[in-house]
Amino acid sequence: MLRLSSKAGRIGSLSRVSPGKAAAVVVRPAPVALSASSTSRIPTANAQRRAFSNTARTREAAAAGEPVVVPSTSTVPPVKEHAVISAFDLFSIGVGPSSSHTVGPMRAAKIFVVDLEELGLLEKVETLKITLYGSLAATGKGHQTPEALMMGFQGNDPETIDTGTISSRYQAVLTNKVLMLSGKKKIKFDMEKDMVWRFDQVLKTHPNGMRFSVFGKEGELLATNEYFSVGGGFVVNEKTKTDENLYYMGIHKKDVDPARLSQTHVIPPEGTSKPGSAGISQPPYLFHSAESLLAMTEKHNKTIAQLVYDNERHYLSPAQIRENIQKIWGVMDECIRTGVSTHETVLPGRMQVKRKAPMLYKRLMRGFYPGIDAHALAPQIEGGNGLMSKNPFGPAAGLMPSPRPKPAKIVGQFDHEVPPMPSRKTIFPGVDFLSCYAIAVNEVNAGGGRIVTSPTNGAAGVIPAVLKYIVEFISEDPETDITTFLLTAAAIGMLFKRGATISAAEGGCMAEVGVASAMAAAGFAATMGASPQIITQAAEIGIEHSLGLTCDPLDGLVQVPCIERNSLGAVKAITAGQLAMASDGAHSVTLDEAIAAMKVTAADMSHKYKETSLSGLATSVRIPLTSPAC
Repeated sequence: MLRLSSKAGRIGSLSRVSPGKAAAVVVRPAPVALSASSTSRIPTANAQRRAFSNTARTREAAAAGEPVVVPSTSTVPPVKEHAVISAFDLFSIGVGPSSSHTVGPMRAAKIFVVDLEELGLLEKVETLKITLYGSLAATGKGHQTPEALMMGFQGNDPETIDTGTISSRYQAVLTNKVLMLSGKKKIKFDMEKDMVWRFDQVLKTHPNGMRFSVFGKEGELLATNEYFSVGGGFVVNEKTKTDENLYYMGIHKKDVDPARLSQTHVIPPEGTSKPGSAGISQPPYLFHSAESLLAMTEKHNKTIAQLVYDNERHYLSPAQIRENIQKIWGVMDECIRTGVSTHETVLPGRMQVKRKAPMLYKRLMRGFYPGIDAHALAPQIEGGNGLMSKNPFGPAAGLMPSPRPKPAKIVGQFDHEVPPMPSRKTIFPGVDFLSCYAIAVNEVNAGGGRIVTSPTNGAAGVIPAVLKYIVEFISEDPETDITTFLLTAAAIGMLFKRGATISAAEGGCMAEVGVASAMAAAGFAATMGASPQIITQAAEIGIEHSLGLTCDPLDGLVQVPCIERNSLGAVKAITAGQLAMASDGAHSVTLDEAIAAMKVTAADMSHKYKETSLSGLATSVRIPLTSPAC
């Protein structure tokens, strides 16, 4: 039988145990023996729960949101947890509709089968059992968790999978009751029998828990593992995350820079150079709070974006950083284009929610994407100097004349003391474009399309919408603005990920749209030339007015109220940035205080409002039972 080992090759990797001998879970400083039999059958739920509850826990101080300082001894220097992860782990390419319920499970399933293959167990597998817990079980069907798991077990990863094939391949598994593990080993798999939904049980590490177990011909347990999707597509395992920072997106741990696996760095004595953690070279600027981030910008005379860039230089070359930023922005931009140009009219699911982005874009009559629609087209018209026409609304832009609208019916009595108001319209171009862009992205996400987790899928429209608006309406140097925006936003996202959460299953929608608004506000302020102090203040305003925001999606789908909430989150980000820049540095709440308040609020919030669809809008809105099921 095989068990987990924190020192094996990747997240929750499996270590070989000879038949009849005890299985060992390696956790520093000494292994803990667990008795096991090579002929054991499926463990009971109680036995599994007892075994899980005996695993090591993370540091209590870290859970309280404070930097962890280990008391110094003669041989062990003080150690402090930092917030630094790669910006390209925080912004990762995946599929919709959910980073925690779709991307994370797909990645976990992929990791599991890769481990089986490398340990020579794949060919021995005859049966696979899957158990989903907590929020994953409560809203997993609406978030396409089963589809994601099947794709992961077949060997696909979220970044490269062809999103157009997911539905048909999943239906084939349901119909044929056959699953190809890693695309090589065919086993029988009955979704009704082999997948268990334990929405009434939450594992201790995180609400988004899942357990995978595989068995041989005689029913013997070959291997088992538990994974936790902690938001943003990140996957951790209880037995490994106690001594390694596994907040990275790589399937193959051996291919990841060792510094990206380290959760701690050593605090050197004053007047000495800074060593790495356990001899591992670390990025140069290891901030753990907004206060320490601001102190570093002042000490080294660097912007927040410059600090993050220099940290990325520890992992990547300048050419690789530039390539990754262009790739991230390219997917974001293409996602907006897809959302506004689609000919589909409704989103998947029995609610049959109508798509709004194409209609909103046509009304705006601004064609940044040539050829989208003949009635709302602004092609690149070249003059004598080869430049685009500066008047996108003029006749040279090729716009079709709009039909004269019918007069609106006026409701009310004309002879009343308070006369009825005539019908009139006004335009707020910034708000309209921000809303259109954000809605476009989240409609693509809701349809299971290609997406950038920023920092999650449920909030994936906020950051691209704000950045798109900057590029199209403000920027004179798009490449520099895109780089500054994304790197600054990433630094803020790191603080929230370490100090609170970016998982709706832990903190409701304030952990998704709220955090995205804060990140976008900081990025916007940075591109407008604001100081680091003003940038963090913009982020604080963005999250402060999202505290307590619940996650109660209708029918467990990332559609209502999620899509429109991204629109409002984008508008809020711009407003937060403008308020911060107009405040002249005067503020009452710091970003660190707001993050601490968010963590407390998340802990106090009922689980009914944490991506479970057990209360709020999810229960107050009646969904017609006659609608076709998803």
